[in-house]
This record gives sequence, C-alpha cells and structure tokens, in this order.
Amino acid sequence: MTTPATPEPTTPEPPTRADYCAIACAEAWRDNGEVLASPMGLIPSIGARLARRTFSPDLLLTNGEAFLVGPDGSTEGWLPYRQHLAMVTGGKRHVMMGASQIDRFGNQNISCIGDWEQPARQLLGVRGAPVNTLNNPVSYWIPKHSSRVFVEHVDMVSGVGYDRAAAAGPSATRFHRIPRVVTNLGVFDFETPDRSMRIASLHPGVSVEEARAATGFDLIGATDPPTYTREPSAAELRLIREELDPRATRLREVPA
Repeated sequence: MTTPATPEPTTPEPPTRADYCAIACAEAWRDNGEVLASPMGLIPSIGARLARRTFSPDLLLTNGEAFLVGPDGSTEGWLPYRQHLAMVTGGKRHVMMGASQIDRFGNQNISCIGDWEQPARQLLGVRGAPVNTLNNPVSYWIPKHSSRVFVEHVDMVSGVGYDRAAAAGPSATRFHRIPRVVTNLGVFDFETPDRSMRIASLHPGVSVEEARAATGFDLIGATDPPTYTREPSAAELRLIREELDPRATRLREVPA
C-alpha cells in the first residue's frame, strides 16, 4: 500500500510594504490606554484595529456615528455626541489624519494649494483639523511621500504644528502632540530639540537618500545603517491578511 505523500509546508509570503505601513500605524496607538482611536483612511483603520487586537486592548474604536465597536465591527457600547465632544476636547482621543501638505514642524494643510487670495486648488477645507491638533494627539498617514506633500512651508495651516502651538502658549500646548507621521517610505517624528521632523525608521528597502529626495526640507536623525520599521509578527500578519483585510485592499493604497 502506498503511503500518501505529506504535503510540503507552505512558506508564508514575506511582509509587503503595505503590511509594514499597517504595523507602523498600529504602533502609533501603543501604550495609549483607554482613548478613542480615530483613524482616517484604510491603512490607519487596519492599524487601529490591529493595535486593539494585540498590544492596546483598552483602545476604543468607533463606527464614526454613535457606537463604540470591536475590531470585528461588533457593537460594544453607545457613544453619545456629548461624550464624544468631551473626549475630543480633553486629550482622550488620538486621531490619525491625512495631509495634502505638511512641513518640518508638523503644520498640516488640507484646505487649499496656492495663494489664499486665488488658490490653484480647493481641497477639503480646514474642517476639524485645528480642534483635533490642539485638543488631542494627532498622527498623520501619507500614502505617497513626495516633495509636493512634504514642503518647507504649507500654503495654509489647517492642523497646528509644534512651532505655532508653542507661539500660542500653554492653552495651545496642553494637549498638543504629534506622535508620528507614517508614509509609504517610513516613520517620522518630532523628537528633536526644536521639534522639527526627523527620520524615526525607514521601511525595509527604502534608503535615507530616497526619503530625503522625496522631502522638500532637510530631514535629520537617520543613523548609519538606518533604523528599519519593525517586521510584523506571524500572528500580526495572520490578523492583517486573514481577518482585518482579507481582500488585500491595502495593496491598492501601497502597492507591493
């Protein structure tokens, strides 16, 4: 009798750039405790749910309307608008927003491109960016890192950066914090004496020269060799690929 051949174990596909971006976004909420995560965008949403499922179990997630939800979308509680506003204005929310422009001190623009009197492009408008940045921690997700986004001076300040918050005084700096900026090239923060942007880590395969060439101001802080974004664990990769984003929609935003 012939013994059936034992199938060869399959080797998991290595992490894609999108997987590294998701883990980098998730890390923004590490050690945040019981705060409301407000991810804006696909990969930040994957990151927030991944953080909740792994190293930040106290994180609160919302469906964007009136309910608190679990990482699988199930309803866990009610979040009335009044309570939501209390969290927004009291430092108990951590937003991850996008940016059409961002400068070395973290000033963000989502309003217009060009001169205010006659802009070349009308964008979303200021919306809630000033309230977000002055009243709770705000990180940023930028899927296409380029010198058109990372500029010396933003055309209009929507989200407030470190220099402008400091100039406004203690009322503006009480809850103001920009933990990180995540892009398709790496992770950037403001842990410098003058609170200017630096390279915190690069995604594997990205060089310091590539990151600097795609930035419209001088980036500092890179080591030689540079620090690389940590690799997702096998358990984290399984969650991303099988439960949080089984259709691999993240690859549309950051192609493999």
